[in-house]
Amino acid sequence: MKSVLFFLAAVGLNAVAALTVVMAPPWTWAWKLAIGGAEYGHVFALLALAELVVGVAILRGTWRVAVVALAGCAMVAFLRPIVEAVRLSRGLPAQMQAAFGRPPLAEPPFRFTRLFVGTAGPSSPIATEIYRVVDGQELKLDFSRPAPADGRIPACVIVVHGGGWDAGDRAQMPALNRRLTSLGYAVASIDYRLSPRWPWPAPQDDLRAAIAWLKANAGRMGFDPGNLVLLGRSAGAQIVQVVGFADHDPAVRGIISFYGPSDLDFGYRHTVENDTIRSRSLLRGYLGGTPDEQPGRYRDASGLNFVDRRSPPTLLLHGGLDTLVWVRHDDRLAGRLREAGVPHFFLMLPWATHGFDFNPDGPGGQLADYAVRDFLAAVTTGPAPR
Repeated sequence: MKSVLFFLAAVGLNAVAALTVVMAPPWTWAWKLAIGGAEYGHVFALLALAELVVGVAILRGTWRVAVVALAGCAMVAFLRPIVEAVRLSRGLPAQMQAAFGRPPLAEPPFRFTRLFVGTAGPSSPIATEIYRVVDGQELKLDFSRPAPADGRIPACVIVVHGGGWDAGDRAQMPALNRRLTSLGYAVASIDYRLSPRWPWPAPQDDLRAAIAWLKANAGRMGFDPGNLVLLGRSAGAQIVQVVGFADHDPAVRGIISFYGPSDLDFGYRHTVENDTIRSRSLLRGYLGGTPDEQPGRYRDASGLNFVDRRSPPTLLLHGGLDTLVWVRHDDRLAGRLREAGVPHFFLMLPWATHGFDFNPDGPGGQLADYAVRDFLAAVTTGPAPR
């Protein structure tokens, strides 16, 4: 009986490990396992090692061979993200410098110690403000500001959450926000109206209102209103792309887009009805119909369509095994930015899936942290004197 249990455990570990090599099947739990297997692979690798060692010690014959082989294969796959992260980290500083012209940061992009001892940054006091009241709903933002340093005013990063446009809130995935505040940036994480009750362009209007409110209150809140960066994840990335590319606001110094859909017509036509998050149903709710029924909304909600030479510098981050938003979105957007001559960098993580930055100290989280910090240092004008 114990031989069977050990064998089944080894098979299970291999099933999770495989998600660092191939895309997860279209089930929500499989996608979440893919995040765990890739960004906590060092933990799973230790489990596979324990399985291997105990299997050698207590099993005999064919069972021992099978368990050892399976556990060994799982270990190799779980360690793939770390090996890939080390490889990418060697060239990342020079690539970022070539893209944005700033000397590399002193801190390396990837450190083994961070896998076990995180550095997401301490919590900072957060002030919750109402930035807009619309349709009877109070829209709020959470604002955190770094401790004053040398009499300088920080830049502000405006964070727009993901959630498929029908879910999520401003408290989503706060580790990067804390990290940025600890490094000297103000952070404003906003709510926006959700579909299908409030379809596009409601979120676009809300982000524009948040930017205007933050500019008007910058003196009271202690940041530089001419030094803003828009950061969005997934659905939030789609919103910041459109506003950032279309508005040509000189105060917006850059756009950071985590695994965002940049062409919603393309996204609708290149998926199936019952994919992991029911993408077509979400898009119909968000945009009021299909691309054939609402071509104008699909066009106006696609950041790709607004890229031109005046677009702000852009950082794109995406996993090669993303099952929710195809990596081809950022492939195509990077091509459009290149054609327009816009400074940009596309960090593609071959092992990663959607939401890879859930663990800010995992292989994907560390490289993203470095890229974001380097990008912010390059595009913001440095904290301005008071």
